[in-house]
Amino acid sequence: MIGRFAPSPTGRLHLGNLRTALAAWLFARAEGSAFLLRFEDLDQASVRSEHYESQSADLAALGIDWDGQAVRQSERGSLYEDALHELTDAGHTYRCYCSRREIQQAVSAPNGPPTVARYPGNCRELTAKDRAQREAAGRRWALRLRGPEDEIHYDDLLRGRGADIVDDVVLCRNDGVPAYNLAVVIDDTGQGIELVVRGDDLLSSVATQTHLAQLLGLTPPQFAHVPLVLGPEGRRLAKRDGAVTLPDRLSQGETALDVLGHLAATLGQCERGERVSPGELVRRFDPARLPSRPLVFDNAWCE
Repeated sequence: MIGRFAPSPTGRLHLGNLRTALAAWLFARAEGSAFLLRFEDLDQASVRSEHYESQSADLAALGIDWDGQAVRQSERGSLYEDALHELTDAGHTYRCYCSRREIQQAVSAPNGPPTVARYPGNCRELTAKDRAQREAAGRRWALRLRGPEDEIHYDDLLRGRGADIVDDVVLCRNDGVPAYNLAVVIDDTGQGIELVVRGDDLLSSVATQTHLAQLLGLTPPQFAHVPLVLGPEGRRLAKRDGAVTLPDRLSQGETALDVLGHLAATLGQCERGERVSPGELVRRFDPARLPSRPLVFDNAWCE
């Protein structure tokens, strides 16, 4: 199944990112399938140009290769605009004028919705007059999905059957930048991605992305969500947690092959401390040995 890795070039890849990339690469290469690299760089304010190269170099150093040239979302804007027009013409979107503060206040009200995770629907049923008044007052609008009432069911290769309510997520920000949930659907389906392997922090987005694909008449990929690497305090791995990048590990005397072996061992694909080539890992790959719990990183992770 054709796979992909889609980092945001905002910083150096850390070991958690590289571990997920390795898992995605092994899934694809073990079946003799293509593997693609895509940079999710729509938020240009956060992008650092040097990290297109640093991220590519770190992947290559570990033997994680890809087919063709890496794709940049920032060069695919017309595709997202076409999808937004299609969804809007079909009545699946609406304009939202809410600020973050207004949303926070609404969801924290005593009689508000039971969960703070979902948009409270303030702008869902505005009339044309309501919208005109807000725009005349200079209020900028984002474009939201008009989510369905019923749960959306999906399957995950590692998590099994699931279902979730689709929130009225933002599809295009009020500065005109397409949002992640829309762009990833257009990119994955447009590039022929058959299996998306990524961290399980994104599991909650599967129902939304599946629903969006279906609205656009597209076939969503299969999914496999792997547990994250956490820092010593139980939070997502970050620079504050020590030597967490490939250059960090190399500076401590490890080789790229050492790091590859450590990552593979945490994925259950070799013994801890074993030096295994990328080709050998592909030959051995067994998804049934992938872990089901997060990995807690510390600086003795390779011992």
